[in-house]
Amino acid sequence: MINPLVLQSDFGISDGAVSAMYGVANTVDPSLRIYDITHDIPPFNIWEGSYRLLQTISYWPEQTVFVSVVDPGVGSERRSIAVRTNDDKFIITPDNGTLTHVTHFKGIKEVRIIDETVNRLPNSGESYTFHGRDIYAYTGARLASGVISFEEIGPEVPVTSLETLPLSEPTSGEEKVSGIIEILDVRFGNLWTNIPRTLIKEAGIEYGDKLEVTIEKGQTRKLFKNLMIFGRSFADSLVGEPLVYVNSLDNLGIAINQGSFANAHNIGSGHEWNVTIQKLADGREKG
Repeated sequence: MINPLVLQSDFGISDGAVSAMYGVANTVDPSLRIYDITHDIPPFNIWEGSYRLLQTISYWPEQTVFVSVVDPGVGSERRSIAVRTNDDKFIITPDNGTLTHVTHFKGIKEVRIIDETVNRLPNSGESYTFHGRDIYAYTGARLASGVISFEEIGPEVPVTSLETLPLSEPTSGEEKVSGIIEILDVRFGNLWTNIPRTLIKEAGIEYGDKLEVTIEKGQTRKLFKNLMIFGRSFADSLVGEPLVYVNSLDNLGIAINQGSFANAHNIGSGHEWNVTIQKLADGREKG
């Protein structure tokens, strides 16, 4: 059975790198169905690559093969690996933290180191800077097309040996929740936090409440503090006004209606970007 092959990278599409990966995959099997998550991961941003995998992987069928290449350590001693998730998807990637979110939130049940002596594009042995084409796309295509089995990729190693990035758990108190800005909704400049809707409910915060939102980088650099409404949708605020809302992953987002919150306030994402949301004592917005 031929399974979908889904690619992700920080290569962009302004040159031929992504096309070369497609070409390698088609050379393995021209009947492969090849798709993209994105190739606009910011250069070298392993954290965002990790998050985008989590954002996408649940919506693909079992046996789908993902190839994720955000690889600032290409040519170093970092491992090239393939993993099987708890819900039977496969990911081919460098072992550099790209699997942090999937490991934590979905679970991985098997890890194999790619044996590059057999799982490498023929006649590419002297190339050390384009593993996305020569190893990952080639191995992913062979796995997706059934040319090789998962066990033929290479020797198994413990799941606990995977490299991971720091993750922060959201917290809640009375009418207050805290977490991180995990990622940006890049196209629109919205901030996506790691605070689930269920935690907001536990804290006693309801739609229509007036909230004080504080954003800090690290523990000491306060970048934003202001009031906004917890709305069901952007229709609950005027154009140009900020709001807190529930995004498509059922986590809290922070946005400006028809504007870019990230650009307006120079906000980024990652485990250093902390956010606190506090319900005001006077409760719900009047009007």
